Amino acid sequence: MRPDGLTGSRPAGLLAVLLLSALTLLGVLSVQPPDPEPADAPATGFSAARAFEQVRWIAAETHVTGSAANDRVRERLVDTLTDLGLDVRVQDTIGMNPDGPGEVEAARVRNVVAVLPGSDPTGRLFLVAHHDSVETGPGGNDDAAGVSSILETVRALTEGPQLRNDVVVVLTDAEEACLCGAEAFVSRDELARDGGVVLNNEARGTGGPPVTFETSLGNSALAGVYGETAVHPVATSFAVEVYRLLPNDTDFSPFLDAGRFTGLNTAWIDGSAAYHTAQDTPASMDTGSLQAMGDNTLALARSLGAADLDDLGRPSASDATYFPVLGQLVSLPGWSVWPLAGGAAVAVLALGLVAHRRGTTTTPRLLLGAAAGLVPLVLAPLAAQGLWALLVAVRSGYAGMTDPWQPGWYRAGVVALVLAVLLTWYVLLRRRLGAVPLAVGGLVWLAVLGLVLAALAPGGSYLAAVPALAAAVAGLVALLAPRLALPALVVGGAVGVLVLAPTVVLFFPALGLATGGAPALFAVLLGLALLPVLELLLPRERRGLPVPLTALVAAVALVVTGLVVDRFDAARPIPTQLMYALDADTGQAWWVSTEVHPQDWTRAYLDGSQADLAEAFPVLPEGAATGPAQAADLPAPEVTAVRDGDEVTVRIAPRRDARLVVLRLAGVTSVDAAAVEGRDVPAESLGADHLTVTVHAPPADGVDVVLRVTGAGPVTVRAVDGSDGISELPGFVARPDDVGVAGSHTSDLLVVGTTVTVD
Repeated sequence: MRPDGLTGSRPAGLLAVLLLSALTLLGVLSVQPPDPEPADAPATGFSAARAFEQVRWIAAETHVTGSAANDRVRERLVDTLTDLGLDVRVQDTIGMNPDGPGEVEAARVRNVVAVLPGSDPTGRLFLVAHHDSVETGPGGNDDAAGVSSILETVRALTEGPQLRNDVVVVLTDAEEACLCGAEAFVSRDELARDGGVVLNNEARGTGGPPVTFETSLGNSALAGVYGETAVHPVATSFAVEVYRLLPNDTDFSPFLDAGRFTGLNTAWIDGSAAYHTAQDTPASMDTGSLQAMGDNTLALARSLGAADLDDLGRPSASDATYFPVLGQLVSLPGWSVWPLAGGAAVAVLALGLVAHRRGTTTTPRLLLGAAAGLVPLVLAPLAAQGLWALLVAVRSGYAGMTDPWQPGWYRAGVVALVLAVLLTWYVLLRRRLGAVPLAVGGLVWLAVLGLVLAALAPGGSYLAAVPALAAAVAGLVALLAPRLALPALVVGGAVGVLVLAPTVVLFFPALGLATGGAPALFAVLLGLALLPVLELLLPRERRGLPVPLTALVAAVALVVTGLVVDRFDAARPIPTQLMYALDADTGQAWWVSTEVHPQDWTRAYLDGSQADLAEAFPVLPEGAATGPAQAADLPAPEVTAVRDGDEVTVRIAPRRDARLVVLRLAGVTSVDAAAVEGRDVPAESLGADHLTVTVHAPPADGVDVVLRVTGAGPVTVRAVDGSDGISELPGFVARPDDVGVAGSHTSDLLVVGTTVTVD
């Protein structure tokens, strides 16, 4: 045994590193999409080629809710489902999404609803996706991917035996506007009354593995079905924990909020630079991703279609812990979280005690090693964030992006940078403290993180606890049975690789390089778990600085390659965001942008001021940069407002082709009740001294809003309408070829406002 408690030769260490590298590659490849199936694939199976034909016509043009283009998409969806033999109808109603006191969004929605009846139903399975696109692009992925995967799934289901349970297809409207289509179905459609199990398909990018990133609470039973059934299971309970903390929503949210549905939410998330942009076309789609989503949807539909949905439609007693391993889903019961986290802590403590008793280290060195273990955990994520800041400084177009168009080289560069930080730390401290204190110190922090996550985000505890437990047990074997040291350390490292390598790969596209510190953190956790194996590869006597230096050189080379490869052009433009606001009462107009660091093209419209326009034009973001604009000859919406005691009736009729209208009523003590087009506004939006109502896809003849208010004196009604497209406005200069429209819901928005006072 060497003085540091490790045995083995450098060739053996090299072999161990090669084996773990190969396992890392297998782990990464196991979460990648498969090859697409051709159009002549068996009729009972899913074919991405067949589904892609649906993508082509769904995303042939931008089809925002309320548009004639979306009408054409909806009509063809009805025809397609009817031809498949389903009972099809269109739910035409008002959907509504409260945004808290004083705020509500609504939309006239037309959901496509179809039923494939079961032979002996125990409940309903809902296949959900949205058929509208954003106003800035055709939605080739978001959400032609979800819709086409469901259409092809239903076609395949009709080729096989009848399922036991009813399958309800819900292709919603106005998801991009306000989730109002899903809300309307959940709250107003008879088929949703008794709840059921929901599979929602989405896309936030152009490819990558479809990740089941959100579930209903109490997901143990459904996670079990998913793990046993999904053909390409890519899901992690940590993603579920993270998503529950985020303010993000999809059509899945109204189903969960209703409290009578369980389900799974799936999306692919790589290639997010195209998200919500004109570049989100059918041609941008990775059809392998479509194949994976379709394979999983079809398999789950058949499984859930035959299951007892009376049980699966209700939450289980707990959430499961699960993660992908070499193409399979490892699932652990919820009760195992604390035993695993506690076991890891005990194993790491035992490793330190045994190392001390064996004379391979001392108590002070162990304490210093534990303190030192925090250094790479802090420095590596900071280095990743610093790298992104440097990239933005070098290429300012990245400032408005969360991920570059072609991020692969940069991601590899971040991993190499993390390795350089970790190895530099290790090599510099190894001669002073020894290998064992540093290895144990690193595992201490994994164990601590496992305990912290067990308390705060149980579904993510495994990410630290399992590698810590495996590495600590391997270390104990190495100390107590030196002849078994190398295989034990390789097995312990292999567990860390299988658990953490896919997580690193999945977190890069999920969060983007703009928050590259998150995947860097998990990469350094993996590095800490692998320290004993890496030790076998390092020179014993010299400082070994050439090894981390090599990693640093590789990081620089990879980043430079990324800068060469990822250049802005017409196909991959710099994202810019510009809006135009006109006050019809005063004749004043402004250019408006939310770019934090305006690009050259945008800067020409701005004067550095931040006029507070959010109250006058409630659809505009607060704190946006502004600049003076020439007033265009545009009509304000026609507003009729009448007060009769405590009742105020307002009618807003756009006099141009408007995508939305906004009403803001103020000057009262409180708004006690309101109705939009006959539908009552939820109570959570009432009670404030104002009410802002945003209506998407307004009827051509106008929107009726009736309010009951408290307070004497004049009432102020601010009315705004919004349309898409600013290229015809006076003073507009066309974007250069390499400058595009940012994927936001307000890019190229044109708003006109007027104010009416009612006594």
